[in-house]
Amino acid sequence: MKKLLVTGGAGFIGSNFVRHILNTRDDCAVVVLDALTYAGHLENLEDVKDDPRFSFIKGDIRNSDDVSTPVANADIVINFAAESHVDRSIYDPEAFITTDVMGVYALMEAARSHGIEKFIQISTDEVYGDVEEGFSTEVDPVSPNSPYSATKAGGELLARAYWRTYGVPVVVTRGSNTYGPYQQPEKLVPLFVSNAIDDKSLPVYGDGMQIRDWLHVIDHCTGVELAMDKGEPGEIYNVGGDNQRPNIEIIKIILEVTGKDDSLIKHVEDRPGHDRRYALDSTKLLELGWERKHDFDIGMRDTIRWYMENQDWWRSIKESDEHRRFSDQWYADRK
Repeated sequence: MKKLLVTGGAGFIGSNFVRHILNTRDDCAVVVLDALTYAGHLENLEDVKDDPRFSFIKGDIRNSDDVSTPVANADIVINFAAESHVDRSIYDPEAFITTDVMGVYALMEAARSHGIEKFIQISTDEVYGDVEEGFSTEVDPVSPNSPYSATKAGGELLARAYWRTYGVPVVVTRGSNTYGPYQQPEKLVPLFVSNAIDDKSLPVYGDGMQIRDWLHVIDHCTGVELAMDKGEPGEIYNVGGDNQRPNIEIIKIILEVTGKDDSLIKHVEDRPGHDRRYALDSTKLLELGWERKHDFDIGMRDTIRWYMENQDWWRSIKESDEHRRFSDQWYADRK
């Protein structure tokens, strides 16, 4: 049985990946390593906790002592662990540098020492920066414009350097804007659904015409899974939704499904360095056999309804001191 170490496996995409693997494959056992910061929640893994192929270790990827033994016991490492919210990176870039770069360094050193079979570094389409037209391909240069995307670029470049220099079998995936259940409620979809339910304003950056390539989380997970199974070490694979939509369109769908109207929309000052458009060319992964199986119109509405039906999950997070502190700071800066 293949032993997978999933770092950041109590977060949004990581927990969905763990659930997907355990529900669809009998040939894999999963160990989750997660520091359980504000973005990681054991509740995200509640439905798999009793699976005998699942185990959990609380640990921080920045700590070499925390990662050494779990990496040594794994065949494959999939690194979802990251600071991932662009707004937070503007307020506190140091946390992103330590996790997204130094955390990767600690994992790379462990992988190098223990000779693992494959290391999957999860990255983002944001490393490409603004794409005014056309689609980003894996050979395009990176041009990150936020501390978040810069640290993600730094982490993946460091990982790939360990492939070229030390032979660590690294595969990088760059995913597009992902939506689905269990996403931290500071991100657009869960934040705006939860605000709409409570008749709070929906703070739209600028004109809301920033275009993102929307990808269902399970399609993202199957893309990572295929890169794990068939990806070549040293290669990068885009995992895109081929579904470019402006943010304001997503917000209008949220209002429709929650039964609210446009009066909740509040346009606020755009954030510094805000990229206008992302779009990924995923031909390379598609040629390996990847398929997107989630229709956007159905998947987005199902996702909105999930947050409507699971209010206890997001309310406990939004009522936490950490979420309130960040939210209060964010709104204060935009008054």
